[in-house]
Amino acid sequence: MRKILFTTLILLIISGRLKAQQLFAEHTFDNNIAKDFPFGDYDRKQLDMGSYDKDPTAHALILKEFGRAWITSNGNTETLIFEYHVKIKLFDKEALKRGHVELPYYIKDNGSYEEIRTSGVQAMTYYEEPNGAMHASSVDPDSINIVRVNKHLSEVTFNMPNLQPGCIIEYRYRLESPFLEKFKTWDFQSDIPKLYSEYEVHIPHVFGYNVSLRGALKLTRDTTAIEKECFESTNLKSDCTVEDYLINNVPAFKQELYMTSPKNVISALYFQLTSLVSINNYSRLNQALHLDIASDWSDVDKHLKYDDNFGSQLNRKGIFKDRLSAITIGATDDLNKAKAIYAYIQKTINFNGVYSIYSDDGIKKALDKHSGNAADVNLALVAALQEAGLNAGAILLSTRDNGTVNQLYPALGEFNYVIAAVNIGDKDYLLDATEPELQFGVLPLRCINGQGRAMPLNAPSYWINVITPQTETDVYAADFTLTADGKLTGTIIHHLKSYNAYKKREQVKSYKTPADYFKTVTIAPGLHIVSSSINNLDSLNMPLTEVYTVEGNLQGDALDALVIDKPTGPPFKSSTRTYDVDMVMPVVSSYTLTLHLPANKTASMAQNELHNSLPDSGGELNAKFEINDDTATYTQEYQLNKTIYPVAEYAGLKGFYDDILRSAKVQLKLTNK
Repeated sequence: MRKILFTTLILLIISGRLKAQQLFAEHTFDNNIAKDFPFGDYDRKQLDMGSYDKDPTAHALILKEFGRAWITSNGNTETLIFEYHVKIKLFDKEALKRGHVELPYYIKDNGSYEEIRTSGVQAMTYYEEPNGAMHASSVDPDSINIVRVNKHLSEVTFNMPNLQPGCIIEYRYRLESPFLEKFKTWDFQSDIPKLYSEYEVHIPHVFGYNVSLRGALKLTRDTTAIEKECFESTNLKSDCTVEDYLINNVPAFKQELYMTSPKNVISALYFQLTSLVSINNYSRLNQALHLDIASDWSDVDKHLKYDDNFGSQLNRKGIFKDRLSAITIGATDDLNKAKAIYAYIQKTINFNGVYSIYSDDGIKKALDKHSGNAADVNLALVAALQEAGLNAGAILLSTRDNGTVNQLYPALGEFNYVIAAVNIGDKDYLLDATEPELQFGVLPLRCINGQGRAMPLNAPSYWINVITPQTETDVYAADFTLTADGKLTGTIIHHLKSYNAYKKREQVKSYKTPADYFKTVTIAPGLHIVSSSINNLDSLNMPLTEVYTVEGNLQGDALDALVIDKPTGPPFKSSTRTYDVDMVMPVVSSYTLTLHLPANKTASMAQNELHNSLPDSGGELNAKFEINDDTATYTQEYQLNKTIYPVAEYAGLKGFYDDILRSAKVQLKLTNK
């Protein structure tokens, strides 16, 4: 059923392509306007280049890249052809990892697949020999391998020969794809700068694609022309619109903390199939049958409702009938039933790391094998909740690394993940049972990415905000006693709630035992941990608590105010930012140090108070030092209330975090009375 996905699931967007065809009809395509550069050319100037003057920190530089895509037909099936050719300068050792090349291609359940022929791969390294002579070395064809990554993904892999700092690598390949709905995206930007990036596309007039340029960069060149009778299938011939896109001197995209997927902000060309023409048994284009792609979401709803690997799995709730009494034993209300079912799925089906909106081999087999992809896990969760009489459903979403979904048209291919939702009383709970340490009602970070599409089987689908009431919450309480001879003893109690409790559970359980984890904990100089414990490690719906007993000696005449988990550096280092700061969820942090002093000592701080607040109640920081008789107290509390901070607020947010760091570095100065 999914093999005809592109003919049923994408909404027609009226684009300017037909107007472009009319406007540029008099301009016949000239192959000299855009053409691939010669393979195997290199020169001394490129080899001698020691760095890139526009970005001296770059480890590598794309000297030139060229891509070409077109659609061809053998009379029965249409194929998308994509050719890619690139030449890269490797400046240093860090860049040599780019000499390991992986070229992915996709395989569908129905047996259709993309293909990269290893015989068509060309690859060479250009380098300088010790005597100063320039040399070129080709990749051995027998060393080009095909690696099966998973059921749906394979890779052609090879290693460039004779890699060394200063060398240049060059390779090109061709990919053939039956998936016309997946016209190749072109990323002008990457993590290294580019001198020249060009993409040439040939689109027959029997196909309609909406083309969009995302990102902040402007095109250096954008030409459109008509190529006569470039496409032929059965008895039909069609002209093509040829579009050539070029950007020179492309800066590297530098990923920073607290951002969504780079796909949302890098400069790139995207293609969305909007219409096609039935090309069988027609000799003239204007007589052929025009087909729009997915008129509305009702087409998607119908498709998923009856899909063997989606709707049919949700209807298999009966497989839980004989299991529910044991699963929900002791649960006296709907909320506790839901929590028990959620915990059962967490423990029963191990997530294999594969994202999908479709079950792999069915939820019954996933239960029997105790393993499955994201859809196996969460569709099983929905089915079990429904069998228990709860109002539950599935929500499609795009994970953060996959980018946000364009809501203007129902492009099912933009979704790559599914979660569960259950309504109890007047409250909706969003659930993902793939993570064994995740508490009920909290989502992993990858799932929080704007809106998802709720897919009830017996009602129209609708958009829903994928938002949960989770926070990053830390509460520290340190209580120390200083003796007259400089000995320090005390306790540190660390409470973690919501998402931070989940992260800590994951961290602790990544070690063989909690004792192994505690060996990695660092505290202030001069102190060491005498004993440690952790409470509610396996009680996912409870706050997590770490308790440390510490002792040591005062180092000189000062004590760090933050004796544990001191931040190491600022999260925001760039002076400016061109995209929003996405905190994902609110942040709440509280730290209190109480120091009991001996009769002969007093304490002070260089700055007793520090305050900072962000506009529109975006956040607040309060740090304060007080001394009362023989007790000194330092508190640092801050909270960030917004999940998104726009570019205009970046400077203020950066200053806010600078103040957090400043308040974390303070010391209590101890002097004799």
